[in-house]
Amino acid sequence: MGEDTENTPSPLRATATRSRGRWRPLVVVLLVVALALIVIGQFLRLPGLDIFGTQVKDRSGPAVLKSVQDLSRYEGAAGTYQVVVDLENDARFLPDAIRGTRTLYVANGSVGAYVELGGLGDGAVTVDADRTEATLRLPHAKLAAPALDPERSYAVSKQRGLLDRLGDLFSDNPASEQAVNVLAARRISDAARESGLTARAERNTTEMLQKLLRGLGFERVTVTYA
Repeated sequence: MGEDTENTPSPLRATATRSRGRWRPLVVVLLVVALALIVIGQFLRLPGLDIFGTQVKDRSGPAVLKSVQDLSRYEGAAGTYQVVVDLENDARFLPDAIRGTRTLYVANGSVGAYVELGGLGDGAVTVDADRTEATLRLPHAKLAAPALDPERSYAVSKQRGLLDRLGDLFSDNPASEQAVNVLAARRISDAARESGLTARAERNTTEMLQKLLRGLGFERVTVTYA
């Protein structure tokens, strides 16, 4: 009689076992839902669901000197420009919702226009016998490479297809960011060229040289560009 009592589970123990058995599927479902929300938050960058957050650490190495150039140029003008870049990459035979990207980017940058004064030939500067008149023949002004301002440039929106979003989960695509920056720099150069920045640089260079040479005693200073 005693042995039967010891081997027979009590009603409380059986009830607890059945309760744990009923809760296990629910716990598994809740864990799956939580993991799905975390993945969606990381994938779509939704506020409140990105529980891991981000931490920025600068691990850049020291600068490496590639080359040094002695410049002998006068920057006669500089302009600051803002352009809006709308870059779209589509895949053939696939809708944009499946494969493709479109980036709307606001770029701010500056461009300088300069006149090269180094390497002028012997006939570039002529002076009369009385040293009262001087004539300078200079090359036309050129545009320097545009300099993007990363602190004032930003992406307004970036639309990506499903396959592109899945690809971003496993690897970054720096080539896409580079394409946007290259296009933005090209648009800023075009804006500088259309604004007449080189003509302004030539006028300012002429005024600078005239003031300089008149201060040296020249009464008439003529500057031409070819």
